[in-house]
Amino acid sequence: MSIKDNIEYINRRKEKAALKSGRTGDDVLLVAVTKLHTAAEMNEAIDAGITDIAENKVQEIVRKYDDVKSVRWHLIGHLQTNKVRQVIDKVCMIHSVDSFHLAQEIDKRAAQHGLVMDILVQVNTAHEDSKFGVSPEDADELILKIAENCENIRIKGIMCMAPFEIDPEDARPFFTEAKEIFDRYAAQEAAERIDFKYLSMGMTNDYEVAIEEGSNLIRVGTAIFGNRDYRSEEK
Repeated sequence: MSIKDNIEYINRRKEKAALKSGRTGDDVLLVAVTKLHTAAEMNEAIDAGITDIAENKVQEIVRKYDDVKSVRWHLIGHLQTNKVRQVIDKVCMIHSVDSFHLAQEIDKRAAQHGLVMDILVQVNTAHEDSKFGVSPEDADELILKIAENCENIRIKGIMCMAPFEIDPEDARPFFTEAKEIFDRYAAQEAAERIDFKYLSMGMTNDYEVAIEEGSNLIRVGTAIFGNRDYRSEEK
């Protein structure tokens, strides 16, 4: 199947999953994860209707940025503070903010560019030491601290990842916990720095379950582009 065929298939599955939660497929944003894939493949996906792409690593954005057609870029991987300056003017949203220290750096660099950066707070609902993200118990404290102190940041929602190895059906509790945090803020009237719109959860192996549990932004790579050639990954 071609990249276009894969996207069409995902959109059909997305529509079916969304209907189960009282929504339509249009209510769920498909973000194509393009780690280690070429600019040509990315452009093929854009021609097939993809409007948003995501990278896990800063160097991948920098390397391919000028060769990719007009699209909204997202950073979804762990972000080191010393690399914020390289992407602050290139991405529309950073999904992986899990500390006040990182938020401060994003705020500082956004101010230098005269922009307000949209972010998601990454919450580790899986409670796994190997995963980044603030604990669910500490999420409220971090959200409020960022909102009170970072004038050039707008918190747009929550991002989480379920354990990859488990059956997708077993991921529901992790998604449900993230949805509960999201709902507390989404129900509030939007403020200057807290405007919850996105619940980013669900990848190739579990995006249908994530949608059923309330996700409105899924991050899908392998199901669109196929397996990646990890031998080419830049260290």
